[in-house]
Amino acid sequence: MGKAAVVRAFGDIRAAVAVLYAEVDGAGSVPFSVGDPLAGLADGCLDILAGAREAEAGIAALKARAAVRYADTAGAVAGPDAPVQAQEMAVAAEIGCVLALGPRAAGSFLATSYALAGSLPRTLAGLRAGVLSWQHATVMADEAACLDAAGAAALEGHFLDPDVVNPARGCPVGEMPAHRFRAKARTWRERHHAESIETRHVRGVLDRRVEFRPDQDGMAWLSACLPAGQALAGWNRLTAISRGMQGADEFRSMPQLRADNFADAVLGSSTASGSTASSSTASGRASGAGQGDLPSPIRAQVLVTVPVHSLMGLTDEPAMLDGYGPIPPSMARDLVAEGAGSFYRVLVDPRDGAPLEIGRTSYRVTGAMRAWLRMRDGKCPFPGCSNNSLDNDADHILAWAKGGTTGISNLGQPCPKHHKLRHSTGWKPTPATKNEPPGWISATGRHYPSEHQDWEPTHWPEGLGAGSIDIVRPGGSPWEDALERFLRALA
Repeated sequence: MGKAAVVRAFGDIRAAVAVLYAEVDGAGSVPFSVGDPLAGLADGCLDILAGAREAEAGIAALKARAAVRYADTAGAVAGPDAPVQAQEMAVAAEIGCVLALGPRAAGSFLATSYALAGSLPRTLAGLRAGVLSWQHATVMADEAACLDAAGAAALEGHFLDPDVVNPARGCPVGEMPAHRFRAKARTWRERHHAESIETRHVRGVLDRRVEFRPDQDGMAWLSACLPAGQALAGWNRLTAISRGMQGADEFRSMPQLRADNFADAVLGSSTASGSTASSSTASGRASGAGQGDLPSPIRAQVLVTVPVHSLMGLTDEPAMLDGYGPIPPSMARDLVAEGAGSFYRVLVDPRDGAPLEIGRTSYRVTGAMRAWLRMRDGKCPFPGCSNNSLDNDADHILAWAKGGTTGISNLGQPCPKHHKLRHSTGWKPTPATKNEPPGWISATGRHYPSEHQDWEPTHWPEGLGAGSIDIVRPGGSPWEDALERFLRALA
């Protein structure tokens, strides 16, 4: 046992990897398919990729466990008189050297390992079983870091415990890319954080800033940390203007058009005639945008989903900004009041958190139906895609020419890239419902589920539950009066 057992175990792993290499190279003793060796090899390589992902996750769990055990035993060996900070630095330095990590990366790895071992048992178990990746585990640890023990357990339970009340629906966590899981985990945390989102947002606004970061090949990043409403409106406006400039005579791509329009807004000069800016304009890769003087009358469009009680100021429940996530209710009220034609409010039923289906018997997709698609899907429904729903296409899942209807249950909203993928390759969407976006089936026949929106029943303020309602509001606006009538009807 001991070191000899470790050497033997890793020898077995290397031998198994060598076998898999031979299978990938088509040099295995038995072909994947006798009838069609080439197609069989292609399908077998996908099986190897899936197995490798599972094995990598298990190894990641092993590394985390070994790091924590090393840190604990090293501390015990050092004794109680060893300076704590110096001991922590020594442990992180040793782990960093073994794994070839820099000091910051080593410290982050050790912190995540301790979080998994100490307060996130379901995540560690999922990592060990191969259903979560290390990137997913890191997201869970990051989002749980600012929560108390009960909050961290609830966050983990929502996504990993199938028996929890109101679990996450749709695509399992391990089957979506980690960056998409981060968006969903952040949304849950914002909704359920013990501290009001209003209070946290006030602190965040004080940290607004613009940053400059040099990059390679004479390029640089110019980015801004802004209130979500401003940042998303700026991005959507850049997208709308750039999309309108595309055509047969426009050779620039969408990213190039966005960058040029961003530079025009910031610098007050024009780069619209070409894709290369002069050195005097110091054009960079723009990752953030405010609402400068873009040379177009086009206005940004943003969908704001607001619980009725929150819009009326009766609760502090977060609203949802399409393409971003939870925002403070005060921001939502400002957007609704001042956005006019740019910001579209959607009031959700406090009984279940989602509106009813909208249908139509003609081919044309109405504006109301497009708005509902945006609410249902939140983004392009292709697995892993984050394209904002404002820039997506309404698409019949079962073609109109083949008997498909123009109803929410037969519509998807793929982005232009994945719309083209659907109609030019063997990838096809699966059926949808009024509340669930379509999944996808690849050309190889594998099924990949899509994400679902995590709708939750809205919060009822005191005095409005169990059929009891008593609202007194002096001088309300017409839409506020309509909301009150709606709430009374529910009660």
